[in-house]
Amino acid sequence: MEEKAQVGCRVVGTVKAVKGVCSAGHKVGDQFELSGYSSAGLCGFFYHDIFPYLIMLQFGGGFPPEWGDPEVVVLDCLDKANAVTLELKRVGPGA
Repeated sequence: MEEKAQVGCRVVGTVKAVKGVCSAGHKVGDQFELSGYSSAGLCGFFYHDIFPYLIMLQFGGGFPPEWGDPEVVVLDCLDKANAVTLELKRVGPGA
């Protein structure tokens, strides 16, 4: 597959917690460089759910001050019995 040039800001996802056992095998500390073009190995179901937040970070948007840092958001997967908590953070140039 052809490598794409960086579009927008870099966004890194870090697994912060796993409740139970993740069926996709994600573990605390796993990191993924995510973009609108790449799920980087993140579970497809979770990637689908975080996509709007990811795109907002990638293309310069921010979160409300009451959420904390405008360049960071923490999200949980929908499997409540085995929830994975993922932090998305805009990093590097453009951050």
